[in-house]
Amino acid sequence: MSEKNKARARYFLEELWNQGNFAVADELLARDYDGHSSTVIRGPKGAIAFIPVMRAAFPDFHFKVLDQIAEGDKVATRWKLIGTHEGSFQEVPPSGNKVEMTGITIFRLADGRLVEGWTNEDIFGLMQQIGVVSALENA
Repeated sequence: MSEKNKARARYFLEELWNQGNFAVADELLARDYDGHSSTVIRGPKGAIAFIPVMRAAFPDFHFKVLDQIAEGDKVATRWKLIGTHEGSFQEVPPSGNKVEMTGITIFRLADGRLVEGWTNEDIFGLMQQIGVVSALENA
């Protein structure tokens, strides 16, 4: 079961986020999916609404899975997001900067669907890269 769950978590990042294949949202996410991160995503409709916002800010973004560990109904996925800040992001105008953001998401699955996701991502580092915060100001 652990390998299947890891594959589903990878598929979620690849198909829904990287490819923008929204047709798989209902297949991958439980109707009551609860995604906790800097942005809360509720259900397949929440993912379908939020992903285009990220694509508008970082049109070339791509998630790369770095590591995965699975136990029982949970999968921990360490990932890196790479992209270019070409659109407004959280009211920050485009900087044109290439960015990398790392994070870890712990997914809980039931019946082959993602039910819950808890994400810890480096938003501060991303904000530094798009010019909101200077690393020297915070040293």
